[in-house]
Amino acid sequence: MADAAQPAQHEFWRPPMQSPVLDGASHSDLVEACDSCGTEFIVGSRYCHTCGARRPGGSARDSRAWLKVAVDGMKVAAMSAASLRGALGLPVAAFAAFLAGVACVVGALGVGVIFSARTVLDWQAVQMWRIEWLLGAVAMFTAGCLLKSSRNSG
Repeated sequence: MADAAQPAQHEFWRPPMQSPVLDGASHSDLVEACDSCGTEFIVGSRYCHTCGARRPGGSARDSRAWLKVAVDGMKVAAMSAASLRGALGLPVAAFAAFLAGVACVVGALGVGVIFSARTVLDWQAVQMWRIEWLLGAVAMFTAGCLLKSSRNSG
């Protein structure tokens, strides 16, 4: 029984003790090991800490993969905005005013979600903020209408 517990005085870069084969599965089937040197990969690492080889399947873990997804998302958003602008028949300036007006309406709705009114004074403050957001939306929609009509008349 004394030989069952061995001292664990290993340094972190040394591989752990080899586990016995379980149910006919090899040790390499149980853990992910480097193809070059056979060392286990550290959890979350993209490279072997012993030889520096790339982890198999590393393309999905590539640090620039999120950048490609973000750029593709911005391209889709830009195409959606352009198609929405075309569908509404608005010039660029009027469309920008329209988007600002929509943002103000969302802000007016968000005030009630973000701030809670516990007293009458709090309720009045929230209502004033809503009024301000809605006045901003009216101003932006009016500017959008004026910008659209000035383009049509000129």
